[in-house]
Amino acid sequence: MPLDDRIAAVTDRIIDRSRDTRTTYLDRMRRLAAEGPRRAHLSCGNQAHAYAAMEGDKDALVSARSPNLGIVTAYNDMLSAHQPFRDYPERIKEAARRVGATAQVAGGVPAMCDGVTQGQTGMELSLFSRDVIALATGVALSHNTFDAVLYLGVCDKIVPGLIMAAGTFGYLPGLFVPAGPMISGLPNDEKAKVRQQFASGEVGRDKLMEAEMASYHGPGTCTFYGTANSNQMLMEFMGLHLPGASFVNPGTPLRDALTAAAAERAAAITALGNDYRPVCDILDEKAFVNGMVGLMATGGSTNLVIHLVAMARAAGVILDCADFADISAATPLMARVYPNGLADVNHFHAAGGLGYMIGELLDAGLLHPDTQTVAGTGLAHYTREPKLADGALTWEDGARETLNDKVLRPATDPFQRAGGLVELNGNLGRGVMKVSAVAPERHLIEAPAAVFHDQPSVREAFRAGQLNRDVVVVVRFQGPRANGMPELHALTPILAVLQDRGHKVALVTDGRMSGASGKVPSAIHLSPEALDGGLIAKLQDGDLIRVDAAKGSIDVLTEGVADRPSATPDLTDNGWGVGRELFEIFRDRAGPATAGAASVV
Repeated sequence: MPLDDRIAAVTDRIIDRSRDTRTTYLDRMRRLAAEGPRRAHLSCGNQAHAYAAMEGDKDALVSARSPNLGIVTAYNDMLSAHQPFRDYPERIKEAARRVGATAQVAGGVPAMCDGVTQGQTGMELSLFSRDVIALATGVALSHNTFDAVLYLGVCDKIVPGLIMAAGTFGYLPGLFVPAGPMISGLPNDEKAKVRQQFASGEVGRDKLMEAEMASYHGPGTCTFYGTANSNQMLMEFMGLHLPGASFVNPGTPLRDALTAAAAERAAAITALGNDYRPVCDILDEKAFVNGMVGLMATGGSTNLVIHLVAMARAAGVILDCADFADISAATPLMARVYPNGLADVNHFHAAGGLGYMIGELLDAGLLHPDTQTVAGTGLAHYTREPKLADGALTWEDGARETLNDKVLRPATDPFQRAGGLVELNGNLGRGVMKVSAVAPERHLIEAPAAVFHDQPSVREAFRAGQLNRDVVVVVRFQGPRANGMPELHALTPILAVLQDRGHKVALVTDGRMSGASGKVPSAIHLSPEALDGGLIAKLQDGDLIRVDAAKGSIDVLTEGVADRPSATPDLTDNGWGVGRELFEIFRDRAGPATAGAASVV
């Protein structure tokens, strides 16, 4: 099937827009690659320090003929998704030795759990932790002793930060190694129902805790289709995972075999061999277009609209919000995974998963088939799925028909003809809305504004009965420069209660929502943000707001708003407590959401 004209048009304009930056980037990568094996440039003293603790591997390291793999790990046991990484370094080292290579832990990077910090002060560090992860990876790889890198990360900011670093070190091959989702627990819709019941006072904290613990109950990624699992999808669509690796549960023989295979493959694609596959050749314009198609076909997290922009910039590729909107309009929504449906990612994987979806999208001409990947040339590698046969890992042709059409449907008969995201433009600025879980009758909301500067004030107004009406809840001064652009997911149960009471409800904010956010129409990432001259800073209670996902517009209809002075709340408390003092430089340097809200790319 020839490439769809709409996908081709978006790709062409990205290539044109990125021509200068991409050319400069690739020139730098080629010059660095031409220097040859990294360790060859180290003095004997440098190398002695690097190998001092590598008992059993020193001879191979000194020879400089064996590939040396760097491991960058985001292990901690605060994140259930990252707890399985505890044993990965030893598994990787053993696998590397079997193919005549060596491996070292180059360094660790921080990894915070948005589930722990949701609605808390620590959430104001979350987005900028992505940039810290990129910086920490840069420190880890600055030792310049590695021929390829294995990146161990799964969750929300971790994979984007690691990609930003992998692009910066793009002359090195790199594989991303996942840990897989936890097994299914309490269904996500039942958990959400208890959260709403708690918000409205129908149940106590004991029932809420019981539901939460039954949902988040073991090692592995949370099973809803939020940012973490959207990251895993991207790594397959963009060719940086081994095929079919994303959604294999932790602690299983297949998961362990895939981890070993990642090390073996990393050793095979270094510049020391005959199949050199540096990250700079994988992360090109076509790969990012494929990633955006995957995001829309699966109804993935809106956080990736920010992260993909920052990730692409690290590889010299310039993305714009309009690219996401146009790809969404061309891409069918093929999956229903919570919060866009009742299934979880384990059900999605069992129904045929990413292999089936990639095959369908290739057949429909909606993906670039000729991309470079860690598995080889061509995205068709990712239509195959891993199996264990007599203890040996093999890849077989994946499902060509969905095994559950309530969860996964063919591209020719999707749940929706267009993907799950729309761009909003109007006198309030530019923003995005995830519509894959929003009922069509709620795509247009016109109602008076209720304006707030933080989440606690919204909760207080809700408890006081002040929001029991048609309302557009405006939460401003939540952008990257104001307070780090936290997720406002803690508002979801409140807004869902109001919506379920029959009111027309929407959220408008210069902040973010979680990848787990769903059925309430939310115009997010509004840019310019309030602190940077956005009209949102001039809104007042009662102003009439129209949010129209069908037309892609967001406007204040009340006259004279632009002539008002901007609100000037005291934001000094945003700068201290729970480590916020250390992040002042990030707030000061952060770009707008439309440019990835980053300070390092």
